[in-house]
Amino acid sequence: MWHLKMEIKFHFCHLYVEGDVLELYDGALDVPKILKEWYEEQAQSNYGAYIPFVGTVRSEDGIDGLSFDIYEPILESWFALWQEKAKERGAIVKMAHSRGDVMLHESSYISAVFSPKRRVALELIDEFVEDFKASAPIWKYDLINGKRVYAKDRSTAIKGSGILGEKI
Repeated sequence: MWHLKMEIKFHFCHLYVEGDVLELYDGALDVPKILKEWYEEQAQSNYGAYIPFVGTVRSEDGIDGLSFDIYEPILESWFALWQEKAKERGAIVKMAHSRGDVMLHESSYISAVFSPKRRVALELIDEFVEDFKASAPIWKYDLINGKRVYAKDRSTAIKGSGILGEKI
């Protein structure tokens, strides 16, 4: 007698924030697919500039990759604030990030700005990526010999939170 076992894994979710999308994926990001989808979604929107940023796991300190934990409620709030900032400048911001393990030379982070004006898009992508690195509630672990090791020396404290947080 044969038994069929079915396994369903949750690989992707859209978090809708103010009409735009924050995407979270389990594992590495499929960069060409995501960028193509975003481009096609906005192709008729009359934005004159589309500027993507792709973050890739680089080889350093003997790691095999990185692993990520995300606190989604704070990330959603943070992203909603950025949507408002972008909207004030006539632009939109999109973002995708990995949960879990991402190996060397794979992508864990993509963001993009769509704007009617090139200068706004260039400034906004820079501000967004820098604030993401400083403020997003995403915890990074090094993958070394099959183990997750918290990357404290490369982590940024979120003001007022956790063991790394500054007192307000």
